[in-house]
Amino acid sequence: MASFRFTHQGVSVTPEDFMARRRIGGWIVLKNGEVATERYGMGNVQSSRWVSFSVAKSVTSTLVGAALHDGSLDSLDRRCETLLPALRGGGYEGTTVRQLLRMTSGVRWSEEYTDPNSDIGRFGDAVRLNRPGAVLDFVRARPRANVPGTVFNYNTGDTFVLGALVAAATGMTLSGYLSARIWSRTGMEADGYWMVEAPDGQELAGGALCATLRDYARFGLFVLRDGVVGAQRLLPEGWRDLAGGSEGGSYGYQWWRLGAGAFEGRGLYGQFLSVHPAENIVSVIWGAGLRPIDGAADEEAMSLLAGVVDFLR
Repeated sequence: MASFRFTHQGVSVTPEDFMARRRIGGWIVLKNGEVATERYGMGNVQSSRWVSFSVAKSVTSTLVGAALHDGSLDSLDRRCETLLPALRGGGYEGTTVRQLLRMTSGVRWSEEYTDPNSDIGRFGDAVRLNRPGAVLDFVRARPRANVPGTVFNYNTGDTFVLGALVAAATGMTLSGYLSARIWSRTGMEADGYWMVEAPDGQELAGGALCATLRDYARFGLFVLRDGVVGAQRLLPEGWRDLAGGSEGGSYGYQWWRLGAGAFEGRGLYGQFLSVHPAENIVSVIWGAGLRPIDGAADEEAMSLLAGVVDFLR
């Protein structure tokens, strides 16, 4: 891809210029399972690990699919409190696993990253308590704002509850289950790390997963192939398209729908994991933006990813 350029707002841009201006720590593209391009910036190398931010949500939702396939979870329409009795009496009682996957729990939540008094700010306060169970105590006390299943509201608390449900259903930690069911079976080249709320506490399921660039791409390839590794199926048949938004709307099962069957995980500061089944392409971008959300930078990243698909078509 030495000659690759992409167009953004009518201007022809090189990947190198994009990476420098937008503080990109790494970028990789797989086409037909092979590396089409792999570039590093900001001092990173192949062995470097990078934090996912909310791309981890897409990993957690995939673990729900794995638990459904191996029988640890019997149904996506299972009520949360039947798996995790601690949720009884709070805003999450009566919410189903499927509603959590689509972030339609109905629980009141504000995801304002620059407001320390927002729910996501107070989520961070719970993490800083460094006590096992502190985050679940916080999220389960959030009140109900809407009827479950009726209103989409982006909510990191929903994903934390999903992680707790996977752990309860499987009898394993979230990272242990990821290792046993996916990481150890998909040719990952390095250990990943998942930040926990405290020693012996739960993983922060909605973010804070760290892995190498190639291993993020391998995870994307696993999803693109609908959870099939060799002759073994690890996700329910059709999970890829269901999770990617085939039920409609802009948000699938913790993946953002792009159209034409494509979808992506997104994280703050410019993280992207894009899956394009029709073109057999997986793309990963590591960002180190100066603001949690930068619309201009994200739009340019989307132009890059769209340009790659056109170039490799």
